Amino acid sequence: MPPTTMVAAMLAERIPVTTLAFAILAVTGSVIAMGGMIRIYDAGESCPDWPTCFGSWGFDISEDEQTAWWEENPEEIDSRGANHRYTTFEIFTEWFHRFLAAVLLGPMVVLLWFLTRYQSQDSKVKFASSLALALILWQGFLGAVTVMMDNEHWSVALHLVSALGFTLSIIWYLILRWREKGATPAPMRITANVRQRKVVALSSMGALAAVFVGVYVSTTPGANYGCGVAGMTESWPLCQGQILIPVDDIPTDSQIIHRVLVAIEGAALFLAAVSFRRQAKADPHVRTLSIWVSLATFLFLFNGLLGGLYVISYDPLTNSFFEFLSLVHLLLGSLTFLALATTWIASKYGDYGRVSSIDGISS
Repeated sequence: MPPTTMVAAMLAERIPVTTLAFAILAVTGSVIAMGGMIRIYDAGESCPDWPTCFGSWGFDISEDEQTAWWEENPEEIDSRGANHRYTTFEIFTEWFHRFLAAVLLGPMVVLLWFLTRYQSQDSKVKFASSLALALILWQGFLGAVTVMMDNEHWSVALHLVSALGFTLSIIWYLILRWREKGATPAPMRITANVRQRKVVALSSMGALAAVFVGVYVSTTPGANYGCGVAGMTESWPLCQGQILIPVDDIPTDSQIIHRVLVAIEGAALFLAAVSFRRQAKADPHVRTLSIWVSLATFLFLFNGLLGGLYVISYDPLTNSFFEFLSLVHLLLGSLTFLALATTWIASKYGDYGRVSSIDGISS
């Protein structure tokens, strides 16, 4: 047996693909969280070039070194002016985000694709690993575009949506792998009819739209002030003291668009959760579906309150908001979408014929 084949066989024996997939999900969550951290510190342009950072592979770039680089690259001048400089920590947030994505996450996905060829005989599982590999490459391309576009609001929002799509591909991979092994965990054994799956699909798309517009708001200069900063009731839940305001300029007034989407999605999710709970009483097979949708509804509604708390956290002395709330708001919004989308995917394979009685997780 050739040495490369022996090494591949040893890796395939020692690294279960489901364990690796879970590790990928953990790293992906860290990458998304770091992306939110970058926004909090407004450090999206702290590495103005790609894949290097000020022409270097490190992050300890002094103000003098930044000045010298910008003098050599005047077309890359910061959007906040020629005199703006970044701290080492701000540069580190962007650098570490790239490190996690390119040095850690990328190779892990390649390894997953490689090991799947040895551990799985299911063509769908293999396709899911190939899809994940294609999406991580696409994500890297979008990261470069985001840098080159100086973190334009639409590019940042698209970058996040793509990251969620990649995350979902790994979740789909796990569901297919469990199904292949006949060891689907009990929480993932979700049964639903065509109408119920359609409700979940529409709900997940609504949650994704809310996240997309929310990121658009948070990355558009001045949009966070779109409903005013007059505090409780005037700025939230009202907008400039009104239930609705006219949308004269989409970027500037994007906050009210976001709020309308959240209100519609929240109401739809609440009604769906109530309906599924009633159906679960008559049909025990719907119980797991009901639990997932109820959980997603709770997360979404709680996150809506968190968004309101962010708006009223405005401090006139610093002319800023409590940005940590914005990070949590982003993560909970993403988690809500993933919960609903996972429910929809898992319900596609909700038959009991091929499911083992084992409730644990197999490799």
